[in-house]
Amino acid sequence: MAKLSLSDVEHIAKLARIHLTDTEQQKLVTELSSILSYIDQLKAVDTTNVPPTAQVTGLTDVLRDDVSQQQSVDVREQLLNATPKRTGDFVETKAVFE
Repeated sequence: MAKLSLSDVEHIAKLARIHLTDTEQQKLVTELSSILSYIDQLKAVDTTNVPPTAQVTGLTDVLRDDVSQQQSVDVREQLLNATPKRTGDFVETKAVFE
């Protein structure tokens, strides 16, 4: 069984940039050690005859084909006309960088 020490939990907390109370640290020593123990059990399972699996539902992509559609009116011009300020074919905005 993988057993974490208190200093391991303190190091993990420092890397995660989180502050833990002494009680939380003690609790995490137990919980994280339990998680690592479970992972050790999973490592012991023989998976030599199990093919790699990306997904198990059998679903396929159900998105529609990307087909362009011709507009009967000039949508681009309508959008540009709806802007508060424009110069030619460009929309003017406030400067982001000076």
